[in-house]
Amino acid sequence: MAGVWLIPLLPLASALLLILSTGKMPRQLVALLGAGSVGLAAICVALLARDFLADGEVRQLTLWTWLAVGEFTPRIAFYIDGLTVVMMSVITGVGFLIHLYSIEFMWDDESICRYFAYMNLFVAAMLVLVMADNLLLLYLGWEGVGLCSYLLVGFWYRDPANGRAARKAFIVTRVGDTAMALGLFLLFTELGTLDIQPMLVAANSHWQVGDSLPILATALLLGGAVGKSAQLPLHTWLPDAMAGPTPVSALIHAATMVTAGVYLIARTFGLFLLAPPTQEAVAWIGLLTLLLAAFAALAQSDIKRILAYSTISQIGYMFLALGVGAYASGIFHLVTHAFFKALLFLAAGAVIHCLHHEHNIFRMGGLRTRLPVIFWSFLIGSAALAALPFTSGFYSKDAILLSAWEIPGIGPWLWAGGLLGAMLTGIYSFRLVFVVFFGSAHTEPDRQPGWKMATPLIVLCVLSLLGGLLVLPLSGVFPPAAHPAASHAVEYISIGTPLLGLLLAYLLFLGRQLSIDTLADGPLGRGLSDLWLKGWRIDQLYDAVWVRPYLGLSHWWRNEPVDRIYNALVSLCQWAHHRLCALQTGQLRWYATSMVFGLVLLVAIMLRNAT
Repeated sequence: MAGVWLIPLLPLASALLLILSTGKMPRQLVALLGAGSVGLAAICVALLARDFLADGEVRQLTLWTWLAVGEFTPRIAFYIDGLTVVMMSVITGVGFLIHLYSIEFMWDDESICRYFAYMNLFVAAMLVLVMADNLLLLYLGWEGVGLCSYLLVGFWYRDPANGRAARKAFIVTRVGDTAMALGLFLLFTELGTLDIQPMLVAANSHWQVGDSLPILATALLLGGAVGKSAQLPLHTWLPDAMAGPTPVSALIHAATMVTAGVYLIARTFGLFLLAPPTQEAVAWIGLLTLLLAAFAALAQSDIKRILAYSTISQIGYMFLALGVGAYASGIFHLVTHAFFKALLFLAAGAVIHCLHHEHNIFRMGGLRTRLPVIFWSFLIGSAALAALPFTSGFYSKDAILLSAWEIPGIGPWLWAGGLLGAMLTGIYSFRLVFVVFFGSAHTEPDRQPGWKMATPLIVLCVLSLLGGLLVLPLSGVFPPAAHPAASHAVEYISIGTPLLGLLLAYLLFLGRQLSIDTLADGPLGRGLSDLWLKGWRIDQLYDAVWVRPYLGLSHWWRNEPVDRIYNALVSLCQWAHHRLCALQTGQLRWYATSMVFGLVLLVAIMLRNAT
């Protein structure tokens, strides 16, 4: 237990060394520090997980008191339970595979030192977030991953588009972060502490189910979770975040940033149990997000944007699980999603790396025989994403849908919406496979992935297939969940829907037995395609409602209207100065006349006052 502090310190120390080297460190040493520090952290987590599984004892470690202001004394302290162990394992385990992959992917980049410094800092911040025993320390890690996402999305900053994407990610997530900060203020004001476990105890003793204060507090926390996990209405930053290097996308989408909101809700589930309206809102936000993102993925042609929208959709399933009280199922899907989404992004990065940095799937094709390792990686990852039977994604997504079915009243609607999303996922995921790896080749690869790329892909393939058999140590973290008792018909429909999506994708994009060309070329088809391609035009809505009015106001204030008052005073003074300067003629008789005139005027005033 004494070495727990090493887990976030190792990547943090590596990041500091890489930053202080100012890019002058040899590439081999950069790779060793960058990937090795996360690998060592993963080993430490594995040892900690072994001890935890052996005794199941919750561990708490206080390093020092951070602040001491009256009764407010937050600490630099860690809380290790089953949820923490699961999150740490995902962050360091999948994170190490992404770092190993990055060595080959970024080897020729002149800024590889800066890249690994940012990546290590990202991992360290996420570890602090999930290990924190109080919400203030959690918020420090929360803002740390926000900063690192800005740095990594805009990593290739010489392209202005990358800078815009980074700023967009930073600003949109700040909206949620502001809501979360207000929630922390409210919780401390009302409960007197930000230590998570004592806060949950105090909340249950001070508040009743359905009180206005827990509803307000959880709504503010939900605002933070929605921003960081890219859910409606703050999801628009994530597709544009594809501007960064592909391993960055894998780290953001699979192991770190977008799972932070899910973790926050799961960690503070005791508050959400006191606020049923907010918890139901979590479920509906997840459902709407997963459907909107799935439709948008159908129309994309950029390989990374398809995967980006799939991430938004899959995080929606996690929110749906949290909203119906299936906390363990939501975290289970977080874990399996980390496996297959990291696999898909790294496989996509390998395709881009081997195809002259091509992103358009319709300029690919025929890669099944040319890039076999990548093909099998993509096939397994897409099967898990689509939740085909006996893949890791099947077990976690099926548990979520069955849990949703059991909710009285709204359950069948949530279940049906989740099923529609599952069918759409099967369509867009295998559309990607069939277009990229089958048919005729449009671009020939100029290289094959090396072992540093292939090894993480193979490991993630195994995890994507067998990860559904994992038993997570969450039994003492969340309240016992009732085992779903849906009918066999409901179970069969849940199993068969992803297969229907696969069949439709085959008939549409590979076998060509079905054609939607007539519909797609019609006004309705073109309109829907354009709507989905542009992400339901939500960005355009925000531009009209927020961005352009803000820019217009900024332009109006550019010259500071208040300054016009002061500028008028300046102009008046200048005018008076010029008039008075005209009196300076240099002629003595005018000066004498002025003095006599002034003296007469002064005497007249004095005499008037005397009378």
